[in-house]
Amino acid sequence: MTGIFGHDIIEMVTNAGFMAKSVLFILLVFSVISWAIIFMKLRILHKMRSETEKFLEYFWREDDLESLYPISKGMEYSPIVWIFKEGYEELGKIKSLYNEKREIIEDLERSLKKVLIDQTDQLGYGLGFLATTGNTAPFIGLFGTVWGIMEAFRGIGIKGSASLAVVAPGISEALITTAAGLAVAIPATVAFNYFSTKISSMRSEMEVFISDFIKFAIRELERNEQQ
Repeated sequence: MTGIFGHDIIEMVTNAGFMAKSVLFILLVFSVISWAIIFMKLRILHKMRSETEKFLEYFWREDDLESLYPISKGMEYSPIVWIFKEGYEELGKIKSLYNEKREIIEDLERSLKKVLIDQTDQLGYGLGFLATTGNTAPFIGLFGTVWGIMEAFRGIGIKGSASLAVVAPGISEALITTAAGLAVAIPATVAFNYFSTKISSMRSEMEVFISDFIKFAIRELERNEQQ
């Protein structure tokens, strides 16, 4: 039964008109790009989580920032690591520019917030396309269906018959594009919501880490003053 059903679907697509095939091709392009983004994001999120957990273990274990910097060099996916590296390098630059600790910390906070925004933007790369796919694919499919139904009714007018045998094939072919549109939109929408939640969670972690890094930097500055 599955084989017959699958064969019928392929046959309907093959026999569909130019407009239906064009709509299906557009949806296929949307689907391929969407799945490429989904797999890429899943891979990045997995490596990001792994590196973040590993780095935070070192971060809370070490007593000074200098010992953490060599460890961070081998990590490229974690946004928290990027915040640390930027913060460490910036702290080294501005310590010689300002005399007051307050000015150093204010400048450091500004730099880290810029990194936060940049890393959040990078994490969100590709989500716009998933959102667009989720919102537009059903309507693209619906357009193909409406067009197919118009063609079916035009055929009825030409043949002068409105029997089920005449109407059903055209309507069934027309509905394929709506089904295809939903098949493309549903995974894209689910993935968009999933990744948005993960990115929101990571942004919160980055904000907490910035606060922890600032406290760490203050303690190190005070330690240097006492020496």
